[in-house]
Amino acid sequence: MGPGVAGQADARRERNGDPFAKEHDVPEHNADLVVLGGGSGGYACALRAAELGMSVVLVERDKLGGTCLHWGCIPTKALLHAAEIADSARDGEKVGVRSSLSGIDMAGVHKYKDGVVGKLYKGLQGLVKSRRIEFVAGDGRFVGSRAVEVEGERYVGRNVVLATGSYARSLPGLDIGGRIITSNEAIRLDEVPQRIVILGGGVIGVEFASVFRSFGAEVTIVEALPRLVPNEDEWASKQLERAFRRRRIGFKTGVKFTGATQTDSAVSVSLESGEELEADYLLVAVGRGPNTGNAGFDEAGVEMQRGFVLADERLRTNLDGVYALGDIVPGLQLAHRGFQQGIFVAEEIAGLNPPAIDEDGIPRVTYCEPEVASVGLTEAQARERYGEVQTLVYDLAGNGKSQILQTAGGIKLVKAGAEGTPGPVVGIHMVGARVGELIGEAQLVYNWDAQAEDVAALVHAHPTQNEAFGEAHLALAGKPLHSHS
Repeated sequence: MGPGVAGQADARRERNGDPFAKEHDVPEHNADLVVLGGGSGGYACALRAAELGMSVVLVERDKLGGTCLHWGCIPTKALLHAAEIADSARDGEKVGVRSSLSGIDMAGVHKYKDGVVGKLYKGLQGLVKSRRIEFVAGDGRFVGSRAVEVEGERYVGRNVVLATGSYARSLPGLDIGGRIITSNEAIRLDEVPQRIVILGGGVIGVEFASVFRSFGAEVTIVEALPRLVPNEDEWASKQLERAFRRRRIGFKTGVKFTGATQTDSAVSVSLESGEELEADYLLVAVGRGPNTGNAGFDEAGVEMQRGFVLADERLRTNLDGVYALGDIVPGLQLAHRGFQQGIFVAEEIAGLNPPAIDEDGIPRVTYCEPEVASVGLTEAQARERYGEVQTLVYDLAGNGKSQILQTAGGIKLVKAGAEGTPGPVVGIHMVGARVGELIGEAQLVYNWDAQAEDVAALVHAHPTQNEAFGEAHLALAGKPLHSHS
């Protein structure tokens, strides 16, 4: 008796090099798309692919939603909102409100934070289920031939997307444990430390510095580079440093960390300058690394560099039918970058030929107090690319809503070309309370190659901080109103 229809199909696939061809004696499941990693990028890709009619398998070893929902963006911003309320209670007398801050109930803070996360998690689970996406919980490993193995089961896709995210980095010789923590432990602390040292003055470091200072801790940031938020425009760094001094957040820039020792009750931090800092905790916030070490990528022949997966502008790896996105691909490690890349890859696989994502056009927001928001090029980058540029800074002191909010800061614009010549706005940098809410219009200006005159002609509602955005472009267009220029 000859082979059945299924056996004949398998034989044809093996002859034709089809990725669905059986190669191993393990249970096999086939789909149009297999996504390894259920974080922002992975689940966005899965949802969009299902929307486009593909059968989708989504593999996640932890919880759907990944780092952003459970350990990063959402819980930290919930902490920052609690910190904002603490500051408002403390500062009520400044606006005639007789309020005071009697203390921080960390159990209550965590209940609020976890409630936000839980509601979003439940909603995301329901969304994935409603799209008929097969969700596979388990530690997935890419084994080549467009296949992912999960606990003895093999999932083969006509295309595979690698989206395994990132992890909290440490430094060589600095072990995490006890009173030496990362952001993963910091979002679950059951006490407000009296003193905390934060190693790293980037986005994660300054956000936690802001939280703990608002909660009443004595905070010191140690940053090896010359300034805080070193990836931002130098003007923005100086504005943030000035604000942190007013808030009595300590920071030491241009100083290298050399070691740390701890006891049951404290940690001692050593700096290259010879200074010793004593604290209740050392928070290590030196960035995030690509989560690729045990995922099988290197063994399967995926081209890698320093742990990152290399992909072209269409997010294709060197292997046919295999894409990569999010934090494992070199570039900005931002949830919304991964989210947009997920949508892009799904549409690319579906043959819709979406436009490539301009990395410079991705908005960036640091949610400390005051916030830092930017899109496009820094002044230094613009000068390198365009030669001559024109810059303008609009001070929030001239904005009514900013004065109501009692925030200081400004909006800096960078235009390509010398003063008096036409050219698009290629960089927008903002510092001040709630300026992250202005980034939507800012990214339109950059991504649509708008000139100052284009934005100056738009009506901005009064009194809003968004009005300051319009005023900045009025000034750059040569017709300043509420500014001296």
